[in-house]
Amino acid sequence: MTITALTYLICCPLLFLAGLVDSIGGGGGLISLPAYLLAGLPVHTAIATNKLSSACGTTVSTVRFIKEGLINWGIAVPSIIAAIIGSSVGARLSLVIPEKVLVYILVVVLPVTAFVVLNRKIFKDNGSTEVVHDKKTYVTAVLAALIIGFYDGVYGPGTGTFLIIAFTVFAKLGVKTANGQTKAINLTTNITSLVIFILHGQVLFAVGLPCALCNMAGNYIGSGLVMKNGIKVVRPSIIAVLGLLAVKIVTEHII
Repeated sequence: MTITALTYLICCPLLFLAGLVDSIGGGGGLISLPAYLLAGLPVHTAIATNKLSSACGTTVSTVRFIKEGLINWGIAVPSIIAAIIGSSVGARLSLVIPEKVLVYILVVVLPVTAFVVLNRKIFKDNGSTEVVHDKKTYVTAVLAALIIGFYDGVYGPGTGTFLIIAFTVFAKLGVKTANGQTKAINLTTNITSLVIFILHGQVLFAVGLPCALCNMAGNYIGSGLVMKNGIKVVRPSIIAVLGLLAVKIVTEHII
């Protein structure tokens, strides 16, 4: 594909916004992957390049969560191992799925993922930072990391949100602690998938690296802020990007 100034004008601001959104409550991939697709990247290249920017951005927020003591390594370590297995299998599967099939998957998965991310009733914060080390917590964490890690390898958007849901709804963690666990797992799945995509020559570094810097800036700002009214910006941004992507998919692949 031909890279133009418009490519960066589309991707860089949206990747900054994606980092901001993702550091707060997950779902940044709902903005970043559509941004790459809107800029004209082929589906496989968009997914692979998105892993580069996401891995860099998630590293920033993960480090900040570690410094604040919000990652419980007793649960995080087995979850990370499961995430490596799931995401590596998912990424390899993504490489052999025909591009047209991935487009149709996008048509189905994007609105479903958006619904989960935008649903006001999904998250219930118990406010606790304590982690109960029982069998249920470990099983929930490992299964969530394995299954959602596989999804992240194949596709990606909404991974952080799904992990937060798994930890808050099923493992009964507070949102802050769940977010910390999520960052460690999400970083693992991003890096694992990224390595596989790099080995297969799918990452467009000329676009991915500057976008990674923008994503890192968004993650840094978002992870250090308490944004009470942030959702007022996040919701319309996600809806607008998804709407533009839907038009692009329909006009270029379906009509």
